[in-house]
Amino acid sequence: MTIEYKNDPKLGNEALNALWAAAWSSPSRRDFQPILSRSLGHVGAFAGTSLVGFINIAWDGGIHAFILDTCVDPAFRRRGIASALVERAKNLARERGAEWLHVDFEPHLGSFYRKCGFAPTEAGLIRLRD
Repeated sequence: MTIEYKNDPKLGNEALNALWAAAWSSPSRRDFQPILSRSLGHVGAFAGTSLVGFINIAWDGGIHAFILDTCVDPAFRRRGIASALVERAKNLARERGAEWLHVDFEPHLGSFYRKCGFAPTEAGLIRLRD
């Protein structure tokens, strides 16, 4: 099946929550609209009309952008979709004026993001809510 990538597709909460439930095993529903309205951009991967992958590009309003929420439906993994989403996000962020693209990830994803061109850096994280 052919995968089509779209920059800034109109995505409703239903489609995003369905992808989240599949990709993250997270049944809790969220309202994504406030997030998308403040993003520098986002990219969706579609199999027909079904959303099967997503990446969000947050930003600081200046030169720093951050990719968040990279996810692919488990039924579509190992097909290069996540790599294509990251590549499109890099290009979109560059086109929209970002000079730096950051990503935080769990240790098991280190080799994936290095293959996508990210250099390792030190970072810090603090949980604000349980």
